[in-house]
Amino acid sequence: MDKKKLLDARSISITLNRLAQQLIENHGDFQNTVLIGLQTRGIYVLEKLVAILNANGVNKLASGTLDITFFRDDFRRRDSPLEPSMTKIDVLLEGKKVVFIDDVLYTGRSVRSAMDAVQSFGRPSEIELLVLIDRRFSRELPIQPDYVGEQVDSLAGDRVSVEWQDINASEDAVYLEKGIHE
Repeated sequence: MDKKKLLDARSISITLNRLAQQLIENHGDFQNTVLIGLQTRGIYVLEKLVAILNANGVNKLASGTLDITFFRDDFRRRDSPLEPSMTKIDVLLEGKKVVFIDDVLYTGRSVRSAMDAVQSFGRPSEIELLVLIDRRFSRELPIQPDYVGEQVDSLAGDRVSVEWQDINASEDAVYLEKGIHE
């Protein structure tokens, strides 16, 4: 098992700040925008982005978390039952610009599931996708991010993982593990 650090804490901080600036450029005061962290790992990216945006003067920011468990196409194909996470969206999404936020974009299936799940909260006028890491050569569906932290070229058997110091890691970091089956 070969584990290589792709981004350290400083690089992740710089990347998140760049992504926050891109969001500010495109959404201004965020009056008609809702940021949605995809459960489970996208919520950590969302929390960090919200903190950066607040520090940059964006105060009235609507955000939430979305669980896609029951919308996954492999929901009934697993040996063990999936455990759902909490969905928390306290705003009607009808006519709003929604930005999905996730840590790693791999096949695109999670994003497709999120597009189905979000319809329960209204019909957004637009949906964008922000990812910290884009595994660009692994897509199974025609889904591309609008905001990309870093692109990683990896094989299907590899694993890209994002670790957060807040969640049992020694530091914020992104790793590439070769030869791990997902």
